[in-house]
Amino acid sequence: MTLSERDKAVVWHPYTQMKTADLPIAIVRGEGTYLFDDTEKKYIDAVSSWWVNVHGHAHPHIAKTIFAQLQTLEHVIFAGFTHAPAVELSERLLKKLPNNQQKIFFSDNGSTAVEVALKMAFQYWSNQNLPRKKIIAFKDAYHGDTFGAMSVSARSAFTHPFFPFLFDVLFIDIPSEGSENKALEQLKKAVEENKNDVAAFIFEPLLQGTAGMKMYQPSALDDLLTYCKQKKIITIADEVMTGFGRTGKFFATHYCTQKPDIYCLSKGLTGGTMAMGITSCAQFIYDAFLSDDKLKTFFHGHSYTANPVTCAAALASMDIFDDPKTFENIHRIEKLQKQFIEKIKNNPKIKNARCIGTVAAIDLYNDTNTSYFNEIRDKAYHYFLDKGVLLRPLGNIIYIMPPYCISDEDLRYVQDCIEKFIAEEMI
Repeated sequence: MTLSERDKAVVWHPYTQMKTADLPIAIVRGEGTYLFDDTEKKYIDAVSSWWVNVHGHAHPHIAKTIFAQLQTLEHVIFAGFTHAPAVELSERLLKKLPNNQQKIFFSDNGSTAVEVALKMAFQYWSNQNLPRKKIIAFKDAYHGDTFGAMSVSARSAFTHPFFPFLFDVLFIDIPSEGSENKALEQLKKAVEENKNDVAAFIFEPLLQGTAGMKMYQPSALDDLLTYCKQKKIITIADEVMTGFGRTGKFFATHYCTQKPDIYCLSKGLTGGTMAMGITSCAQFIYDAFLSDDKLKTFFHGHSYTANPVTCAAALASMDIFDDPKTFENIHRIEKLQKQFIEKIKNNPKIKNARCIGTVAAIDLYNDTNTSYFNEIRDKAYHYFLDKGVLLRPLGNIIYIMPPYCISDEDLRYVQDCIEKFIAEEMI
């Protein structure tokens, strides 16, 4: 049996209808921008393997750092104990985050980083005997697949079986171009109709990923954050996808004047090598948990909290970000993506073309179905694989989110493949 056949016999894959799915492609190694399957076919990883692999595959500095840490300390309980990689990582992240961020809480992925943030917000109010039960979030949001994260995400086909178990959320429109005032008015209405019961506002800054790469302006987000601060509503930035250079700055909220109270981080945090989540918070959040009353303790944790090897991977990733060449590459990619969008935006087969930082996205015209299950998706996915390009369209939306090591030649090849698909396959 091949590796793919052995996989099908024993493995259940995410976001996959296993009855009808093709055999999975067996990847045996990675190198920089490339993945190689068991026939040695090469693929350009144009989506950074679900948006995590920011520096490229098998990065030697990250690998060496992980190996060295494994020879020193592989794991230790983090309740009552600490270690150098966790402390150093916290110190270095806080230097990158806005000045209002003062404490780092470790978890193990983006979804749990969001769970931690929501629990911090709810318990912040509970610890002051002022319980608040409502969260405000954007329509079409995606914050993860655990129950709290699903609750503050869009009600969709993905969450439908779990609707009865999700807590109520107040959803508002994103402040997209032309709808900035509408979103602000919806926010104000939600707050006024739920006086003293809104605990927090959670949002994906400037770029909603799974919703279809929807983009909006920093000034519009600033208006929402300003109002929340006036009403003493905790603000939570889900930078799981937008952090670590994706939008052209280290964090998307660096484009904003107002700074959120809580940050959720993951994906690019370890350079895409190991699973880790981070939730950072402002001092006033942390202070609400300091008490002689042990019931005001933040009761949350994981067996692998602040795993030293994972922290070492994140520190190695931070080293790479500190190299000026990394942001030179980010800005180089950003320039090429803008040129691509300008080139194709007037194509009559395209409904919308846009980019921010290293991310470019286009909506293809399809009058019958614009959902995630759009038939264009499968056709495009296999077309690109045949061309040696890993792209994973969101329904009729094709996007490019490459690792920062991608060459101009490879990025232009990916862009050319998209243009050819539109010309050859779109009626």
